[in-house]
Amino acid sequence: MEKNALISRRSAGSAVMILALCAAAGCVPDGGAIRDSPPLAVEPEARKTEPVSPAVRPLPPVLSFEEAVDSAAHAVFTAAPAANEHIDVVIDPLIDGVTGYQSKATRNIQDRITALVKRDFPAYSVQRITPASLKKQPRVLIGTFTPVNALGKSSGQRESFWFCLVLLDLKSAKVIAKSVARVRMGDPDATPTSAFDDSPVWTDDVQLRAYVAACQGSSVDDPIKPEYLAGLYAAALISEAGDAYDERRYAEALDLYSTARKLPAGDQLRVYNGIYLSLTKLKRTDQAVAAFRDLVNYGLRNRRLAVKFLFRPGSVRFVSDTSISATYGMWLQQIATLAALGPVCLQITGHTSPTGPAAMNESLSLLRAEYVQSQLESDEPRLKKRTVAAGIGSRENLIGTGRDDATDMLDRRVELKPIEPCG
Repeated sequence: MEKNALISRRSAGSAVMILALCAAAGCVPDGGAIRDSPPLAVEPEARKTEPVSPAVRPLPPVLSFEEAVDSAAHAVFTAAPAANEHIDVVIDPLIDGVTGYQSKATRNIQDRITALVKRDFPAYSVQRITPASLKKQPRVLIGTFTPVNALGKSSGQRESFWFCLVLLDLKSAKVIAKSVARVRMGDPDATPTSAFDDSPVWTDDVQLRAYVAACQGSSVDDPIKPEYLAGLYAAALISEAGDAYDERRYAEALDLYSTARKLPAGDQLRVYNGIYLSLTKLKRTDQAVAAFRDLVNYGLRNRRLAVKFLFRPGSVRFVSDTSISATYGMWLQQIATLAALGPVCLQITGHTSPTGPAAMNESLSLLRAEYVQSQLESDEPRLKKRTVAAGIGSRENLIGTGRDDATDMLDRRVELKPIEPCG
């Protein structure tokens, strides 16, 4: 079972619960799941994909974090076609290939690559990703950093990180270089950055899938995925907004997130999360409630909603620290009210990390699902007899490292799926 020490806001042994509303038929648009971006509504073996197939080529060796980053970066910039002029390159912030989260590890990768390029590839100049820098049609570096098992798959017990690095050329609209590496599990710090750690809602939305496809699903000389290109300017604003939020410049973050929302690709989860978080930090309570409602409506429009709750270690009760849990009542009320408006029943399924005996974890996951069930039904009586609870322990982990800390909090969740027709 989960460790019995609550160290910090996203601490070891903290139990995080996700409420996910997802269509029973699955959450991925026609065409199937994007590699390393599995829809939660599908059975785990059906939804899990891998960054590489051992039948196609042998897996690269497991390296230290520094060795892997340096090796992959050198390979990409060496393989890229030379240019007759100075070359600008921007980094679209790297993400976890399953959750879409940025972390201390992905930030460290970006810092290390920036220093390496300055030292070893003087023809390049690394610029911040902004709408202004994108207008110059630079080369764009993207990457995913994903926990995988011994076969390179994002399922089962994870034993290393799969690192994919891709260089895109906006002038030719093509993939011009790609490299992969594996990183020793214990080396990187995969703790999410503040903007992702604080976000109340999680899901793998359209822009996340587009980014992962552009990295994991591309080969050299392929055209850049049009879905990725369509969201690039919004991504630049969101990157600036995330930096501002992490640096506690909340008014600036709110302005940037709100500007991104007005773009054609601005209807995405990171924007709604950012607006809600910034308003909360600025203590604009009424506006924050409305922003959370927008988050719920976003999930309902896309047939998937995920909201994170932090539980006491080994318990079915929310953490007692009101600086963390004070908003949970409002979250539940908004979710219950909007869920009750539709003619659907809800299947509520609990999950845990893989730490400890499987039977105990399945029991705990069921109890937490039942606790959320009771809270929703208490807030909205119309949901009574329209919900069913279940617990499956750790059989459908998204991260699977078993660290029981902020890095694998999405493994400790409860998912809600609409059942239509009801009954």
